[in-house]
Amino acid sequence: MSSKPSTVHHISGKPFHIDREKVRQDAMKLSDGAVTKGYKGDREEVVAMLNDALATELVCVLRYKRHYFTATGLENEPIKAEFLEHALEEEQHANQIAERIVQLNGEPNFNPRELSERSHADYDESTDIKSMIRANLIAERIAIETYRQMIERIGDDDPTTKHLLISIMAKEEEHADDMSDLLD
Repeated sequence: MSSKPSTVHHISGKPFHIDREKVRQDAMKLSDGAVTKGYKGDREEVVAMLNDALATELVCVLRYKRHYFTATGLENEPIKAEFLEHALEEEQHANQIAERIVQLNGEPNFNPRELSERSHADYDESTDIKSMIRANLIAERIAIETYRQMIERIGDDDPTTKHLLISIMAKEEEHADDMSDLLD
C-alpha cells in the first residue's frame, strides 16, 4: 500500500487545490465579518427573508405563551405544558435567526410595532382549548411552507442559512404533528 496522499479531483478531472494566498488575501477584508468573497447568496434578500421569519417566530412565541397562560382546567395541563415547550423552542428559533442575520451583516428587526405586519403567521386570542390548538396547527403549517419556500429560494447559494432553516423547519414539523395529535 502506498502512503502517498490521494489527490482530490474535481468533476472536470483536474486536481483541486485551495489557492491559499488568494483565500488569505480575501480574508483580510475584516469589515465583512463572516461573509466571505465566496458567498453567493443575495445577502440583502436573505436578511429580509430572515427578518420576516424572525417576526413569525416572535409572534409564535407570543401566541403560544398566551395560550399557555389562558388555557384553563386541570384536564388541559398536559396541553398547556406543550404550549410552553413550543413557546421556548420558537424563542430559540428566533435567537438562531437573529444570530444569522448579524452574521450576514444585517440587523435583526425586533420592532414590536412591525412584528404582526411582517409575520407569516397570525397571533391568536382564542379562549377555548380546541381553537387554540387549531390556531397553533395552522401557524405551524404556515411556518413549514414558508421555510420550505425560503429554502428553495436560497438553494445552494447560502448553505449555512439553508441548513439553519432546514433544522428549524424540522422542529416546526414536530410542532405541527404535536398539535395534530392534540386535535384527535
